[in-house]
Amino acid sequence: MKHFTLLFSFLLLITTSLSAQVEPVGKDKVAIGGYDVVAYFNTGKATKGNASISSTNNGILYYFASAENKDAFVKNPDAYLPQYDGYCALAVGAQNKKVSINPEAFKITDGKLYLFFNGELPLSRKKFNSIEPWNRDEDALIKKADANWPSLKAKKK
Repeated sequence: MKHFTLLFSFLLLITTSLSAQVEPVGKDKVAIGGYDVVAYFNTGKATKGNASISSTNNGILYYFASAENKDAFVKNPDAYLPQYDGYCALAVGAQNKKVSINPEAFKITDGKLYLFFNGELPLSRKKFNSIEPWNRDEDALIKKADANWPSLKAKKK
């Protein structure tokens, strides 16, 4: 039953357009809706960055809440970049799909940043936070997402 509920929720999720979600990289090439990827680690909070404190990495623009966060990122960007290029970790693991995220739904596990969908499902109007099923089976989902990501990364959304 658990798998059916998860599958049903995700089928609704990936077949509809949802509000409060952002693409990991917007059309403006800004990452994670302008949230500071370093702040997730050093404050434990989702924090909006400032466009005047920014850095580019691999053609993607990152905003930071402070110059210190920018400096930390520039020194070691791989330490702060989200897993699966910022797509919803649960969708990558459970559905082998790229799904947009809510930058305020995140988790750090073993020094890695995972981002999640968190919003209203339009057909049911029910709130769905993908971090909840992720937490119930995190180890298995990380393994599955890690296995899915190389081939999924190459696909267009």
